[in-house]
Amino acid sequence: MVKDKQVKGLFKSMSSGKTLYQAAQKADICENTARKYVRARRLASELALKHDWRTRKDPFKSVWDEIEELLIHNPGLEAKTVFDWLQREHPGKYPNGQLRTLQRRFRTWHCLSGPGKEVFFEQVHRPGQLGASDFTDMSSLGITIQRIPFPHLLYHYVLSWSNWEHGTICFSESYESLCAGLQNALWHCGGVPQRHRTDRLSSAVNNLDEQRAYTRKYRALLNHYQMEGEKTNPASGNENGDVEQRHHRFKKALDQALMLRGSRDFNTRQEYEAFLESLFDQINRGRCEKFKEEQRHLRTLPSSRLPYYTKLENVRVSRGSTIIVQKNVYSVHSRLIDSHVMVHLYPEYLEVYFESKFIQRMERLRGSSGHDINYRHIIDWLVRKPGVFANYRYRADLFPTSSFVSPVIY
Repeated sequence: MVKDKQVKGLFKSMSSGKTLYQAAQKADICENTARKYVRARRLASELALKHDWRTRKDPFKSVWDEIEELLIHNPGLEAKTVFDWLQREHPGKYPNGQLRTLQRRFRTWHCLSGPGKEVFFEQVHRPGQLGASDFTDMSSLGITIQRIPFPHLLYHYVLSWSNWEHGTICFSESYESLCAGLQNALWHCGGVPQRHRTDRLSSAVNNLDEQRAYTRKYRALLNHYQMEGEKTNPASGNENGDVEQRHHRFKKALDQALMLRGSRDFNTRQEYEAFLESLFDQINRGRCEKFKEEQRHLRTLPSSRLPYYTKLENVRVSRGSTIIVQKNVYSVHSRLIDSHVMVHLYPEYLEVYFESKFIQRMERLRGSSGHDINYRHIIDWLVRKPGVFANYRYRADLFPTSSFVSPVIY
């Protein structure tokens, strides 16, 4: 088969004054074939006939109309599924080696006759205009603290133009975690973009009332930093694609870094946080020039941060010496029964105040319908009423555990 390179050599030799015979010999082409290309003044690929005929019999010709009818009504059908069905309907007619032929027929049908696919429209980003954030679950990486599993989330923030990113460890998709993580990122990068985009986080977006797009607390946070809020449409995670893609890439980079480290166990949470921070610095180092350019377009930070706790006033202490905060039950000292206390709800703990005086700090429970009963708050009355212990609703919380002796503090 004559190649384009040979024909180009033929034309070059002819232009230098060589005869057709000499040029054909040099290009290793038959003289008659060379004459054809010289007369046409075209390359071999341009004169080649288009191959639009089959070289062997189509084994699926007799059943293709039936297969196509199935595809029209169910475009998601896979070739392997239909091939297995054909083998059951026509025993011995379709050997396993013909599966690849059917898969090619499916691919051709989808390209020529199948339904259109979703189109992703590449966006034009401008420096300083957009920052995007979201929470991502880090449990799949198998992080442990002193050999104890450390399930957690990461609040992940990305500047869309430079792809500069930052992350904060958290344990729930609460407003307090959003407030702390977003402010950490803004103060770390040294400026504020014009807009901030999230998905339909219930901690930020009012999903029950479209007339009031954002929650009151999140609106106050945006106003403090003079940012405009953006939210994605329901079930449209691709609209926050910048941060979604960075989730995947960062967790892959972290997984590789952990393999290189040789262990996924850390002595303290602070050691793990330092490891994450060094990884972010390493990743952002490759975007240094673009980030410096974007920093010049970011707005100035306000004079101070917004407190990242929620103040809950007039929380009543029940006769069981407990309070209910975010659908979780916590115990307080029995002397506060029938009083009203104020609670400062932080991302990872909560503080109780009575008439502006600090009473106690407790670890925040994750999820809802949980309970945290401290036996020290009720032991005096439990001694006086020992019979109530057997059927006490929170009886399990009063049994000694390792936390009574050596609590693990992350």
